[in-house]
Amino acid sequence: MDGDRHDAPSAAGVTDLKRTLGARDIAIITAGTIVGSGIFLTPGLVLASSGLVGVALLVWTVGGILALLGTLTYAELGCLRTGTGGLYIYLRDGFGSATAFVFGWTLFVVIASGTVAAGSVATADNLAVLVPLGPAARKVVALTVIAGLALLSVRSTRQSTTVLTVGTIIKVGALVVLIVALPLVGKGFSQVDHFFPERLDWSMLSGALTGMISVLWAYDGWQYATFMGGEVREVQRNFPRGLITGTLAALVVYVLVNAGYVAGLGPERLAVSTTVGSDAVGAMFGPVAAKLLAVAVLVSIITGTHAILLTSSRVLYAMARDGAFFQRLSRVHSRFGTPANSIVSIAVWAAALALSGRFNTLLTYVVFVSWIFYALGALAVIALRRKEPHAARPFKVPGYPATPIIFAAAAGVVVLNVVVTTPIRGAVGIGGTLLGFPVYYIWKARRRREVSSTGA
Repeated sequence: MDGDRHDAPSAAGVTDLKRTLGARDIAIITAGTIVGSGIFLTPGLVLASSGLVGVALLVWTVGGILALLGTLTYAELGCLRTGTGGLYIYLRDGFGSATAFVFGWTLFVVIASGTVAAGSVATADNLAVLVPLGPAARKVVALTVIAGLALLSVRSTRQSTTVLTVGTIIKVGALVVLIVALPLVGKGFSQVDHFFPERLDWSMLSGALTGMISVLWAYDGWQYATFMGGEVREVQRNFPRGLITGTLAALVVYVLVNAGYVAGLGPERLAVSTTVGSDAVGAMFGPVAAKLLAVAVLVSIITGTHAILLTSSRVLYAMARDGAFFQRLSRVHSRFGTPANSIVSIAVWAAALALSGRFNTLLTYVVFVSWIFYALGALAVIALRRKEPHAARPFKVPGYPATPIIFAAAAGVVVLNVVVTTPIRGAVGIGGTLLGFPVYYIWKARRRREVSSTGA
């Protein structure tokens, strides 16, 4: 199967997405998607689960390394399959069209649209901390955020990446300030009695594993840049560089800022904090500084939401080019050169979810299933090496086959933890995702009838 088949014009005269992105753009998209509000909110939960500061920092480091293993694996796939769609293409060529469709369907119906809805509502909620907003005004803000991000994404991929660059600089810059300032002023490390346990036991390992689940969620987002592989210049050089650089940057920043939080709050206060960023800044520098950090959190949420809308629309575009989704979603805007219909479709559904208030329920029950697809994406490296042993691979994942296997196992642990600890949620999420298979076969039969009726 031709890995670049999405780059060929269709019989209907569909034009192609232009290759305008470089390694820096992919790095920005990757880091911008990873670094969201989580790093400002969840470190306290991770420390509380891990028990000791050294263990918590180790968990953040190991979680980042696992994300990096996934990045290295997908970098090989992105150099082998250089068309638009990323993980969708890897699943399609590794495990078949049905599996790829179910991923794309779940991404559209719940994961991407629900995350965009959640980001828009979170923007309104965080803005309400700075400016008083009633319930109706918050909904208006949420819808305005979705509409604005959709308009920006439709008008220009180049402008979108420029805005993402500015936003990512702001939020990473804020974290760098915390990394430098909190240890200089704070005395939290003087309150640490034991950095690591004298001996490991099962309760310590169990707590670390619980913390690891939250950490892996915080690192989630590195894979979204793969969706835009068909828009990267010199893809076999720039794609792996950008993907690896963005993930590695997030890893370093996450570990260092967690050390800063310990310095600013001390272990006891950090472990009970659910808003560690603003609590640490407020404690060290006062309420005005905490308000400034709230602005950085807003920027972080908006840029993360923008990156998800921008990238996930490429999956719908790729599905439509395969004939696995509505054909109009494969069209590229004649003026702007973007998959406008795909972008708008996600934005409209996200707006409906934001208004309904159902997105949190959907995300709670289904979003963990995405890790099944992440694992399958990693294992697609093994499948494609067996299917195409002589294909040119400009970038090969280091440590093959251990690297993809370790990452897939870690993703499996995330899913298994959800199923074991919350079996109802696990059953609903996996059961709901499996419904995508009958949808695929119904769509396939419909498509077959259409082709037959046109004589194609």
